[in-house]
Amino acid sequence: MRRRRRQVLAFAAAAVVATAAVGCDGGEEDPWEGDRPETLDISAGSPSGIYHAYGQSFAAEVSSRFDVEAEVLESAGSVENIERLATGSAEVAFASIDTAEAAVRGGPGFGEPQDISALARVYDDFAHLVVLADSEIDSVEDLPGHAVSMGAAGSGTAPIARRLLEAADIEAGDVDTRAMGLAQSLTALTNGEIDALFWSGGLDTPGLASLADLHEVRLVPLGELVEPFRSRYGTGYRHAVVPAGTYGVPEDVATLAVPNIVLVPGSMRAPVARALLAALFDAREDIARDVPAAALLDRRQAIYTEPIPLHPGALDYYRDTQE
Repeated sequence: MRRRRRQVLAFAAAAVVATAAVGCDGGEEDPWEGDRPETLDISAGSPSGIYHAYGQSFAAEVSSRFDVEAEVLESAGSVENIERLATGSAEVAFASIDTAEAAVRGGPGFGEPQDISALARVYDDFAHLVVLADSEIDSVEDLPGHAVSMGAAGSGTAPIARRLLEAADIEAGDVDTRAMGLAQSLTALTNGEIDALFWSGGLDTPGLASLADLHEVRLVPLGELVEPFRSRYGTGYRHAVVPAGTYGVPEDVATLAVPNIVLVPGSMRAPVARALLAALFDAREDIARDVPAAALLDRRQAIYTEPIPLHPGALDYYRDTQE
């Protein structure tokens, strides 16, 4: 990634300043060149998660700036979001970088390589293993024999949950696994239908924060699984800590994190991709008032989307806005 960073910076130094501002850079030109769509669909996730909240705030900015109706689509998560880009039923999508990597390589969950490009790395997802405070589950090794939500089919949570069990050398058949989205998982945990839930999402995930307002919860530590996880599935994952106070938890909890990126179809016109990215950065402070994770968007880190290629329009933006 350092090599890529040097290449971007070197090219930026040599690049000629763009001859005209587009879209939200100056507001003088239409990036769609008169062929503006009636709607621009942003595929996010569950209403209980950060993707959806981030998407809603970004959609409001896009609608206001470009006089186009931007709509946020609910989804199971990363896999479904990318599938919508591939089928043309969405123009923008949020996804975890590990799922996006599988997509561009035609890996599990995708029949063939997908033509997607990145606008920016935005914030990191944290792996959560959530139980009620009085649960007997204190570690991943305690999960056999219990009912556990592994995330919805088509989500980014599902493969991470499965891989965490594998990293702990737990056979999936020893756990009563349930394929549930976050909202369904929260209800099931509260009602005693499941004993624990996996979730991969940003901090603070709205649905979990709401649960913690009503019930005392615990996060089961996952830190000891990070290195075996990385050795099996790649160094795109990192050690992370959920800070004390999050969801009312009294101490820091070690866990695993993976970056999230904003994606568009590789075929999107460069001026449109550039304008959407500029809108994302220009609205960062406004979005962060509702979605604190948006404050983490940073030009110096946003270009680190490998192995997902940056869209040419995004490269134009980064080259012309180097500080």
